[in-house]
Amino acid sequence: MEGPSNAFPMNGGEGPHSYTRNSSAQRIFIDRARKLIQEAVAEHLDIEAFSSSGAFLVADLGCSVGPNTFYAVSNVLQAVEQKCQSLGLDSQILEFQVFFNDHAGNDFNTLFRLLPPVRRYHAAGLPGSFYGRLFPKSCLHFVCSSFTLHWLSGVPKEVQDKSSPAWNKGRIFYPNANKEVIEAYAAQFAKDMEVFLCARAQEVVLGGLMALTFGTRRDGAPHSQFITNRSLDLLESCLVDMVKKGTISEERMDEFNLPMYYASPQEVKEAVERNGRFSVKKMVEIVDIHPSANPPWRAGLEGLLKEQMQFEDEMLDEFFDSVTRKHEESSILEFAPEASVTFVLLKRNAAN
Repeated sequence: MEGPSNAFPMNGGEGPHSYTRNSSAQRIFIDRARKLIQEAVAEHLDIEAFSSSGAFLVADLGCSVGPNTFYAVSNVLQAVEQKCQSLGLDSQILEFQVFFNDHAGNDFNTLFRLLPPVRRYHAAGLPGSFYGRLFPKSCLHFVCSSFTLHWLSGVPKEVQDKSSPAWNKGRIFYPNANKEVIEAYAAQFAKDMEVFLCARAQEVVLGGLMALTFGTRRDGAPHSQFITNRSLDLLESCLVDMVKKGTISEERMDEFNLPMYYASPQEVKEAVERNGRFSVKKMVEIVDIHPSANPPWRAGLEGLLKEQMQFEDEMLDEFFDSVTRKHEESSILEFAPEASVTFVLLKRNAAN
């Protein structure tokens, strides 16, 4: 999300509520995307054009603090080495430089403490929002980003404007809100994707690749039926309970909205086509038939609640205990048995 005031990184450290210890679901999809990365590099990476530079630059955008970023990067580098070997090139000639990017508030200390001691790349941290330029022109050969682009640069202004038909009173999210709220979130996603793609188009070399993994709802499916959105509905209901008990004010809840949007694969494709600077080379749906019934939301949302809702530790404990109980009592998986994730491979066009 844009700017330090809107940046709420995942929980740092290695404690029980850290992202490091609560990101195994994401790891499943990163593992499943490994073969897709290999195929993408084998079919679409022009390694012969890049090998003469001597250095191959990779960026993981929204790396967070857990080990998942190292698995994702390892998948990319192994695929590049295999491509070199298949062409009879000496992969050892290439030097790999990997940039781990996230907001300045990200726990880079823990991230670099967890770096694999034996690795085939030089590592560097790069703080800053990916909704803007991060790198010099035409320097990156491969960009990956996993489970990050559902985070918007900020909450759509309309949903917090009392005079707007999109004012999201009594809610913190869009799935069960009126159509104006849903449209405002969809428009913010489209706007943010345009900014993201324009920035990357300047940074990625011609012929360079981007592998993006999105949590997505099925094309044409109601927002309210996507399993993650159903889970967030339960979280919203726990905040409503706190308002009823007088723990937080109704006004404070009305001012709070989640800066997240889960697009459909079609929306992602349309955003890329509108931008025109990349072409979609592969778009594959990965399905998890055993999604978590109780996602570890605390690892991702604690910072946001502390900052915007002024939750102290005791209130956070009470709130997330309540969320856990509601998940255990709900039949959420009955109605949404699959979690859908979309892998998208983009190649930098020469025309723009």
